[in-house]
Amino acid sequence: MAPAFRLRADLDELPAYVPGERPPAGAATFKLSSNENPYPPLPGVVAAVADAAADLNRYPDMAATGLVAALAERLGVGADRVVVGNGSVAVLETLLRAACVPGDEVVHAWRSFEAYPIAVRVAGARSVPVPLTADGRHDLDAMAEAVTPRTRAVLLCSPNNPTGPALHEAEVRAFLARVPREVLVVLDEAYVEFVRDPDVVDGLALVADHKNVVLLRTFSKAYGLAGLRVGYAVARPRLVRGLRAVSTPFGVNALAQVAARVSLRAEDALAERVEHIVAERGRVLAALAEQGWTVPDAQGNFVWLPLGRRALAFAQEAAREGVLVRGFAGDGVRVSIGDHEANDAFLAVAGAWRQQAALR
Repeated sequence: MAPAFRLRADLDELPAYVPGERPPAGAATFKLSSNENPYPPLPGVVAAVADAAADLNRYPDMAATGLVAALAERLGVGADRVVVGNGSVAVLETLLRAACVPGDEVVHAWRSFEAYPIAVRVAGARSVPVPLTADGRHDLDAMAEAVTPRTRAVLLCSPNNPTGPALHEAEVRAFLARVPREVLVVLDEAYVEFVRDPDVVDGLALVADHKNVVLLRTFSKAYGLAGLRVGYAVARPRLVRGLRAVSTPFGVNALAQVAARVSLRAEDALAERVEHIVAERGRVLAALAEQGWTVPDAQGNFVWLPLGRRALAFAQEAAREGVLVRGFAGDGVRVSIGDHEANDAFLAVAGAWRQQAALR
């Protein structure tokens, strides 16, 4: 008898992506576990999507030509430097599959976005995690030292998810000077709209100055389109052509393309919502400091509590109080910035935890 068909043996070793916990049906719960925008889509988006739904029997524009053109105009680059995909994670997966062969290595900070090691392994490469510094930042010196002749790519996350600090211009340019030109450097700016650090790295300028830099961004966070999955990369035309060649056909659905284009036109409303989230982030950080917490610099739409081995206990306690947060076993807890009421509910849990800790 012929042996049964089996998938790749190494798939059993893939790390699991753990999504943020969802509220039980009908429960009065605040969901602060997935870094979602707490507000609905921007003005005009829902109506445009509803209109576009009448053509669901038709395939979308495979190259997302209109969206690419709108992004290129907004970013001040040529359309030949932009490629879109089914979320920035899908763009990253495509990039790694195109760049890596078995035996290659991909360097990234850890803890960072948990999809990185999964995408690396699926591409057939080996993940090389480099520990963060004590304050939750990329250790770029250690990452540069981790680059070997087998390194095919380096992944940078700014602001770093889940810890929060953004990378700085001077440190990244110094890092690039140490990385061989044949190594891809991917800068993931999923939360760039929320950054207020004056020293933050300029991803678009890096792409203009370095042929081996790829910039990733998304519509899931600031634009509030997490349910439609639209992300994009900005890179040199040669890299973009390669990405388009290996991308899944019709990878961005028609409704997502429409929603993203309308969202780009709602610039004033976007700025207002982002500023409100940033202000709430500042209020939450001030309250946490008053409670006695020490947290890393928060530049995304989330804060990080470095609780170590007590992370999951805190997440469970928060869930009992009706607040869903994202616990990372052995490391810490990431808490998304929600609306005022949700943030107050989290702060009540955090304050009670500190008081209990003081009594232990």
